[in-house]
Parts: sequence; structure tokens; C-alpha cells
Amino acid sequence: MQTNLLSLDIGSIFSNLWQSMGISQGGWQNYVMLLISFLLMFLAIVKKYEPMLLLPIAFGMFLINLPGAENVLWGTYPEGAEHIYDNVENRGLLWYLYFGVDKVIYPPLIFLGIGAMTDFGPLIANPKSMLIGAGAQLGIFVALFGAVLLGFEGAAAAAIAIIGGADGPTAIYVSKILAENLVPTIAIAAYSYMALIPVIQKPIMRLLTTKKERAIRMKPLRQVSKVEKVIFPVAVTLVVGLLVPDAIPLLGMLMLGNLFRESGVVERLSSQAQNGLINTVTIFLGIAVGCKAKGDMFLTVDTLSILLIGIIAFMIGTIGGLLVAKLMCKLTKGQINPLIGSAGVSAVPMAARISEDVGRETDPQNHLLMHAMGPNVAGVIGSALAAGILLAIF
Repeated sequence: MQTNLLSLDIGSIFSNLWQSMGISQGGWQNYVMLLISFLLMFLAIVKKYEPMLLLPIAFGMFLINLPGAENVLWGTYPEGAEHIYDNVENRGLLWYLYFGVDKVIYPPLIFLGIGAMTDFGPLIANPKSMLIGAGAQLGIFVALFGAVLLGFEGAAAAAIAIIGGADGPTAIYVSKILAENLVPTIAIAAYSYMALIPVIQKPIMRLLTTKKERAIRMKPLRQVSKVEKVIFPVAVTLVVGLLVPDAIPLLGMLMLGNLFRESGVVERLSSQAQNGLINTVTIFLGIAVGCKAKGDMFLTVDTLSILLIGIIAFMIGTIGGLLVAKLMCKLTKGQINPLIGSAGVSAVPMAARISEDVGRETDPQNHLLMHAMGPNVAGVIGSALAAGILLAIF
């Protein structure tokens, strides 16, 4: 029966208005998450820390934690149903945006764009960079054992471990398959630490290297031919596909994007992959991840544990890459600047830029960017391989 407006007294009208307001519905968790979203927006806008993803993630978190907004933005759940993706009815905008995360569509498309944007020439010119990239994956395996020690079961521990690779799309891909309930926490941890690379890595780099090592000037890389650049993505895909097929959805898209770039015959596809496509997917991915960070499900002891494991893993990954680079410096009698080791984590190209920045603090004329891009690209490949191995095991 419809309510007759004339039959309502003033008190009932104001009571109904109050009950419909979000401010009457939210719990303390909502407001804590709103503050966290403001902090992430500050880091993205003012500090310019990985703003391309941090800003949409922060705003998605902001939207879903507005009291009373969840049912409109996401949808409603039948009474007594678990809060999982498939149970939603009266679906809203965010449910549809999250479809690309739920069906693990977004991460491979992000890799396609990264491949189209990335020059693999420095890695091809200096294959030894793969060793540095491998060393930087140490954080993944340290995080795996740390998560197990803190009581997480195998699959969840593997999902948490991938944070150590400093690769957001890979972290989302693995966690969605192995531990869907941990996707928002793992994704936010991965992207937050990627955004904080300058804060986390620089002190470690200065601590583990001497001034003399930081001043080392490396010889210019050799010119890589077009034939090598075209063969490389095909060869890597073939080898990885034969050995670790679970890594192909990510690595295959990475290499396809790079083949678009290097073949020179599909410039329109290459341009679309590295511009329109990756930008659109990045918006959808960021909002979709942020919208799952609901206060009552996010603010838990497990979340704090994951954030702690993540930052330790990221630091260990940085240390692993630096130590391998220092060893290579010794073996080559000072031909390799150890600073490029920190770029072995998979945050492209920010980690390589940090190597350049710290090197130029010691010698303003020392340019390490292209040398650091080799380990940086190797880190992307290494994290995708580690993800495939973890998926195969768990």
C-alpha cells in the first residue's frame, strides 16, 4: 500500500528522511576507510605516487564506504547470503566494473599495454640482467613463508607472497584465483608499496652500497637489432609456455604487446594498446579494486598482517636485487653499478628511475636509467614466472 503523503505527520517525514541518509547508516569502519581513501588520494595527487592507479583505487574505496551508498553502487544481497560476487542482486555500476577482476580479464590487458610501452632492448643487450631480476623475486618467497608462519593456509599465503614482486596486475591475478576474499587487501598493499618506492627503496640503496659503488659509470649498451627485438617475445613465450604454462595469460599478453611494438607493422594496434586500452582498463581496474575495500571486511587483523608482510617482502625483494648486483659488480671488477639491482622489482619504470636518481645524487653526470631498465623488465618477467609457479603448485 502506498503511503499517503498527507497522512504523514511532520515527525514521520523527518524520521524517514533521517533513515534514508547515509550518515544514519554508517559504522566507525566506514569513516576509518574514508580517511584512508583521503590519504591515498593525497599521495596520488600531491606526492604523485603512482597516481594512474592509486587515484582510481582511492576513489573507489571512497565511494563504496560512503554510508548507505553500497546498495546503490554495488547491489544488494539476499538476506542471509554471503557477501560474494555471484550473490549480488539488483546489480549496480560497480558490480559490472568488477566483472573484469572477477573473471581475471583486466590484469592480462594491463600486461598487453605494458608490453607495448616497454623497450626490451636493454635486457636483450645485457642478458645478465635476468639474474638481478631473479634475485629481486626473493621477496616473494620470503613473504610466502612469512604468511605461512602467521597462520595463512597455502593458497592464501601464495596470493599474499606475490606482493613481494611489486607487480599490481600480477598480485590481482594470483589473488583472484587463489584467495578471492583477499583481493582488495593484496591489491591495495601492492599498489601502495609501488607508489611508495622512492620512500622505501632509497634508504636501502644508500645503506647497502658505498659512495664509490654508486659512482660507477657503466659502458653504453650495444645496439640491439630489430630482428632480435622481434624474435625475443616469441622465443620467451615459447620457452615459458613449455615450462610454466600457468604464466602464459600474463606473460603471453606482455609479449604480444611488445611484438606489436617491435614488429612495426601494426602501429595502430600498438598505439591503442599503450594508450587508449591500458588507460581505460586502468580506470576500471582501480575503481573495481577500491570498491571491494569495504570497512567491515577490510579492517581486520588479517589485513594488518598482510600489509606488514607486504612491506617486508618489498624490502627483501629490493635487497635481493641489490645483493645480486653487488656480487656481479665484484665479479666484473667494477663494471656494474649495484644501484641497478633495486630495479629488479617489477615496478616499471619507476624502480629504474629511482636507480637513476640515487646514482645522480653521487655523480650528476652518471646516467643509469637504460642500464636499470634491463633488470626492471627482467623483474616483470620474473614476477609473472613466479606467479605461474605458485599457481601450478597451489
